[in-house]
Amino acid sequence: MSTPSVKEKGFAARLGPGLITGAADDDPSGIATYSQAGAQFRFSLVWTLFLTLPLMIGIQMLSARIGWVTQEGLATNIGKICPRWLTVSLIALLVIANTINIAADIAAMADALRLLVGGVESLYAIGFGTLCIAMQLYFSYESTVRILKWLTLALFAYVAVILAVQVPWHQALLESIRPWDFFPKNVSAIQYASTVVAVFGTTISPYLFFWQASQEVEDSRRSGDSSELRLHPGYVAEHLSRIKQDTWFGMTFSNLIALCIVIATAVTLNERGITDIQTSAQAAEALRPVAGEFAFLIFALGIIGTGLLAVPVLAGSAAYAVSELFGWKCGLSRGFQDARGFYLIIIAATGIGSAMSVFDVDPIKALVWSAVVNGVISVPIMAVLMLIGQSKRLMGRYTISNRHRFFGWTATVLMSVAVVVMLVATFLPG
Repeated sequence: MSTPSVKEKGFAARLGPGLITGAADDDPSGIATYSQAGAQFRFSLVWTLFLTLPLMIGIQMLSARIGWVTQEGLATNIGKICPRWLTVSLIALLVIANTINIAADIAAMADALRLLVGGVESLYAIGFGTLCIAMQLYFSYESTVRILKWLTLALFAYVAVILAVQVPWHQALLESIRPWDFFPKNVSAIQYASTVVAVFGTTISPYLFFWQASQEVEDSRRSGDSSELRLHPGYVAEHLSRIKQDTWFGMTFSNLIALCIVIATAVTLNERGITDIQTSAQAAEALRPVAGEFAFLIFALGIIGTGLLAVPVLAGSAAYAVSELFGWKCGLSRGFQDARGFYLIIIAATGIGSAMSVFDVDPIKALVWSAVVNGVISVPIMAVLMLIGQSKRLMGRYTISNRHRFFGWTATVLMSVAVVVMLVATFLPG
């Protein structure tokens, strides 16, 4: 066999799509959401991170499984289940949401760099956008994945913040398991519900589904697995086990970092009456006088590192989806001349996002509309993923287990409820 068995690879080598997907989930817009949760509600929203973890794992594992088993991305598989008009509509909304999210992330990165060194924020935005495009155009697939893996280390900045401040762990545990006893008196129930929905929408995002499935296809293509080898039960079992391990690790890592951000902002900002945090850069700046220069520095650097990780994932997932929709060649393992449409989508999404951040698009409105669009498309996409996972026509003998079905449909139902609450909170007056 020309490629090593999965069992022969070290733990780090077995981590890939799941780790990068999980880390990309903690992008600057996600950091802003977690910071607001900690600043406004202290530890009373910690329970959401524990609730979303098994749901994240279930839906991301399903996405990865579909990609590896079918050797096709999600857009292609969705097209086999849904009518053409619905598939096109979902992909169009995905691209719009991703582009808005890119704008918000690049704006946050530029703002964080300005806080660190001064200078012109718009120039930094253009520079970060250019860097993200160049990374995907000029580096090989192996180099790109290696860079993205190293960038996941930026998230340890938020672990360092926890170590730099005093955390009342007993109080944190008490508020986490009995949030109703510590509900802030100066906020309404709808504000609390809206923040719960924001956390759900941040942790379970459609672009992550598309990215992880497509990366499983890419990895299989690079490994050169033969069709005969892929039919061997032992080989399939090894790879499905690797997908499970990778996804569990990546999603747990993602929620652990989110937990650190909530706790860090709770003990530094909420304790001093700073309860209105709207951006990740604002959270970093607010930390400076209350947690010291060190905490401010690593928080700000973490924003830049996570942005450099998330923007290529956002642009890449849009490019995979559009390319699969129109039957174009796609993949970071292909060169520009071989997958021109794929790379042009990456350039367009990143370029438009950078331009939006330069022209002073309100980052809060951008995040709100990105959350709305993601919420609208997440439920039908999750429902279709569950149908694909249960389809013997598409998955053959590797349909999902009953336990996996339970967690997948539970995640879908909870996201449906969250979307209804989000739409009510967003569009109803008062």
